[in-house]
Amino acid sequence: MADASTELQAQLLPLLRAVPDHPRPGVVFRDITPLLADAEALAGAVRGLAQLLPPDVDTVAGVEARGFVLGAAVAVAAGAGFAPIRKAGRLPREVLVESYDLEYGSASIELHADATGPGRRVVVLDDVLATGGTADAACRLVERAGGEVAAVVVLAEIAALGGRAALPGRRVESLLRL
Repeated sequence: MADASTELQAQLLPLLRAVPDHPRPGVVFRDITPLLADAEALAGAVRGLAQLLPPDVDTVAGVEARGFVLGAAVAVAAGAGFAPIRKAGRLPREVLVESYDLEYGSASIELHADATGPGRRVVVLDDVLATGGTADAACRLVERAGGEVAAVVVLAEIAALGGRAALPGRRVESLLRL
């Protein structure tokens, strides 16, 4: 299993591109679109992420926008439903809203108020864990909707930015560490 994991990392890491000064000077954006464009790598990433999910997950909540692409596919692979967590103003029905800080500003995300409920085990899934603000806000949304956050799962974790510290007491899984 360790060999498969090392092999998968060797396949995926070169497909994550660092884009300096995006969206603001001093920020290094991690672009996963080359990975998404490679069918074999995308399939491997989805399988690898699905293996990181705890058992008995009811819903994968994917964070806009790259968390949608990965999250929906991982939900199918895990036999779970999918719930979108979107930027403010994009969901059509009653929503719950959480604000949070980014490396370069602040933002708000939303989840349909009925996206989950009591007893539902939810995995929050995103492409990158940086400072942890987005993941923390997503977890708060899931809990406000009545769900239980079973884990936070990400494709890549930028360890130097300490995002895990923003998620104390939460199970955090990353396929890749940068």
